[in-house]
Amino acid sequence: MPEIKQAGLPLDKAKKAAILIHGRGASAESILSLKSHLYLDEYAILAPSAAGNSWYPFSFMAPDAQNKQALENSLNTIKAVWDKIMEAGISPENTVLIGFSQGACLSLEFASLNAKKLGGVIAFTGGLIGEKLQPEKYQGDFAGTSIFIGSSERDFHVPLSRIKASAELIEKMGANVKQLIFGDPEHTIRKEEIDWVNENIL
Repeated sequence: MPEIKQAGLPLDKAKKAAILIHGRGASAESILSLKSHLYLDEYAILAPSAAGNSWYPFSFMAPDAQNKQALENSLNTIKAVWDKIMEAGISPENTVLIGFSQGACLSLEFASLNAKKLGGVIAFTGGLIGEKLQPEKYQGDFAGTSIFIGSSERDFHVPLSRIKASAELIEKMGANVKQLIFGDPEHTIRKEEIDWVNENIL
């Protein structure tokens, strides 16, 4: 079982859950600091830790073979957290995935590989993973799930073209996607993104 930091309500007392997924070089503790900015008072919050503080070694758009094993392991980690939430009796419709950077990519990837009606997916700077997008590997129906992707229009790690292509693919799978793209070059989470997510998803 992966190491999972928990915050918010205890799983057995909560009706909603949030999985928070950190970025490269960060930690479960660092992503949990988002709880003081997001409206998560009613949620059990679970944040898994990546081995060596990285979910996969190379860029999310590197040749697939380079990230393959690490990515499989990381998706299995998220699945273990997901299963823990489901076993506690919280429904997918009341479960939200929230990630930044590598964690945002992983949130979108995990949700899209087996799409269903979710409480929401919040991707602070991320896109679907792979050298090229492969629509055939994704399945299911988001059934109107709200999915948020926020980023800089010139983020150093995540090209705007991949964000737009990911959003288009996810929309075709039945999601209601909101993109907020900013002119600054910062690789960060902005107040405007937090405000939109709080008002529209959480």
